[in-house]
Amino acid sequence: MKTWKKAGVTALAGSLVATSAFAGAVTVSGTANVTYTGNTGAQDTAGASPGTGTNQSDGQRWGINKSISFAGSGEMDNGWTVSIGQTLKNGSVTGLSMTLDMGDSGSLNYEGSTGARGIGKIADMLPSANEGFDDGMDVDGSGTSGGVTGKVSGGGQGFHYSKAMDMIEIGVGYAPKGGGTSVNGAVSGVGATASDISAFVKIDPMDGLEIGFGTGETGTAATGDSSQTDDHSTVYVTYVYGPLTVGYQTSTIDTYTATSPDDESTNWGVLYAVNDELSISYHDHTNDDSTVATDEEVTGWGASYTVGSMTFKAHRNSGTGLRNAASSESEHTEVGVTFAF
Repeated sequence: MKTWKKAGVTALAGSLVATSAFAGAVTVSGTANVTYTGNTGAQDTAGASPGTGTNQSDGQRWGINKSISFAGSGEMDNGWTVSIGQTLKNGSVTGLSMTLDMGDSGSLNYEGSTGARGIGKIADMLPSANEGFDDGMDVDGSGTSGGVTGKVSGGGQGFHYSKAMDMIEIGVGYAPKGGGTSVNGAVSGVGATASDISAFVKIDPMDGLEIGFGTGETGTAATGDSSQTDDHSTVYVTYVYGPLTVGYQTSTIDTYTATSPDDESTNWGVLYAVNDELSISYHDHTNDDSTVATDEEVTGWGASYTVGSMTFKAHRNSGTGLRNAASSESEHTEVGVTFAF
């Protein structure tokens, strides 16, 4: 990681109504990932013969991506800290944020690209050595039909407030109506859905034990009607005992209309840290759709081994009844290495 010092960051100070310039630090970090991926199940059987069919996935399996992250921070006259972040992944912006740390009053973050707001920050709290159980799951291999269901959300672009108090942490998220991303000094156009509003509470009642609960409302796909929202809620518990970490989480999504399905998912996972470098984990996911008899079931394992700035990783996920359709199945295996700098 490289660090530069820069004085007089007046743009930040001016936009936040600070009284004077301040000295700040800018850091640059990055990662590069090389992976080998194998997909089976519906993905590799959709074509009538090898190489045919829009969902055929028997092609190039080696891939690489890289990301570079820029972060800057500085202290204001009143002791508050302002930090900004920008991530470029494969040449595209994937993270753009500003955070105001107000000390004992908590912190306020605005994410202008993609992230998690409110309840979305605790959408998946299972311990994991690598990717989660939903990674690579796809109904038909098209990459557009979707995969695992029942995961709560608080929206991506917008505001998030958090505050930690002894053994309690609270978080509140607000993602403005989804008309699209807007640049500074502009609006995105007609709002597509209602805004997302959600909150969560985390409690650490004893060493190793964490309990959390979240609830909120998210806008539906109905254009122009800000009254249509789906209710999201989740509760989880994790416990760490020596090298072993276990987690259990259940989530519910109640949809706006009676004809749309309600989802109730149950997830559990376990992680074992063999030593400081090697960890392995296992996940289990079941989602019940209120309108059909088929349950969505996904299991997966992951492993990671770290040597210096290199991490070797592998995971395999397997699912049946994806999107609660009896004919949909998916299997995803990925092996790779990550370099951090």
